[in-house]
This record gives sequence, C-alpha cells and structure tokens, in this order.
Amino acid sequence: MPEITYGSDGSRLRVAVVVGRFNEPVTTGLLAGALGALESLGVLDPDVIWVPGAFEIPVVAATLAGDHDCVVALGAVIEGQTDHYEHIATQATAGIAQVALASGVPVANGILAAREPAHAVARSRPDSRNKGAEAAEAAVGAALALAALRAR
Repeated sequence: MPEITYGSDGSRLRVAVVVGRFNEPVTTGLLAGALGALESLGVLDPDVIWVPGAFEIPVVAATLAGDHDCVVALGAVIEGQTDHYEHIATQATAGIAQVALASGVPVANGILAAREPAHAVARSRPDSRNKGAEAAEAAVGAALALAALRAR
C-alpha cells in the first residue's frame, strides 16, 4: 500500500469540542489549549458545547459526530475519597471510543484522569504539555488522514 500523506490545514473541517464543566478550572485550560491549537491548524469557528461532566461527553459526542468531521472531548476526572473517579474516567473513555468506531468520525480523548489535582492543573496550563491542544491536534490529524484515505 502506498503511503498516504496529508497536510495540516484544517480550515475546511467542521470541528466540535465538547467540554465537561466538572473541575472547570482545569477544563477551561484544556479548552483554551484546544482552541489555540485549532486556530493554528486553520479551524477558526469550532462548535463548543459544555456538558455537566465527563460522563455526559460520549452521548453529546455521538450527536456531534453526525455533522462534524471530528470531535474533541475534554474533561477532568480527579480522584476523591472513593473509586468513583476511576469508573467515570473508564466509562467516558470507552464511550468516546465507541462513538468514534460506530460513527467513523474521530473523537480525540482529552479527558484527564488524575490522582492529584496538581497533575490535572499542570496538563491544562498554556504550555507545550496542554492535553487539550494535543487532543485537538489529534482530532484534526485523524480527520485529515481519513479524508486523504477516502479520496484516493
């Protein structure tokens, strides 16, 4: 199979970002990183949808996948006094993977699962480690790769 290449111009893509409000100080940082990355890739007007938390992200992503080229899923699940955070993080991750496979639309996982609040904060700062930016880049890259694959 020949190598299929694609650029980094996302200006023709319809992109959605779904963000959990729970742990909002972290998720606003993830969103800022994602929006900055999308702008640098030429995506100037992504749809941004806020939901209560990470658990609600997959069902909204499923609807968004119907009329978008890719979806960026952003959330923060931080350990508390129980194992609840593990269940939420696991099910949210499984849910967005299921949406991507069922729809054929990339859904990038920018849902942080952290044991310490400081770890989540560190990955939502406006620097090169921002996981929102990484998720946005992954979503656009996957959408462009699929477009190139489908066009050949």
